[in-house]
Amino acid sequence: MARLRERTTPPGKYVLLYDGWCKFCAAQAKNLVALARPGALQAVSFQDPGVLERFPSLTHDECMQAMHVVTPDGTVYGGFEAAVRAVLTRPILGRFANLYYIPGLRQTCERLYAWIAARRYRIRGKTEQANACTDGTCALHVPPR
Repeated sequence: MARLRERTTPPGKYVLLYDGWCKFCAAQAKNLVALARPGALQAVSFQDPGVLERFPSLTHDECMQAMHVVTPDGTVYGGFEAAVRAVLTRPILGRFANLYYIPGLRQTCERLYAWIAARRYRIRGKTEQANACTDGTCALHVPPR
């Protein structure tokens, strides 16, 4: 899941793209902003109108699979590595975040992230906005119980 992508439109600062319809994701985005260097990370729901147009290399489906961090120069990181990149903005915490790159740990973190991401709506549910989904596309990403 974690991958270094081609660059997208440079935002000038770190931007965290998360699923704003997911209560669990919104809480974790808030936590990451708190862990990042103050003012370095802007959390934005990719579900908000016009957001994905700002980052043309990212698709809605990719964002439904994982959160993404876009660096100031436009480099995109997804999955657990997105969280690592957010924490790397803070020097002292960044030293601990670099442990992610130990062989084997990275793969384990990404598998755990993918497992949680696939079940995120079951963990804490959806926001009111998500429940207003009328065109049926929301059902494509929420497995039946």
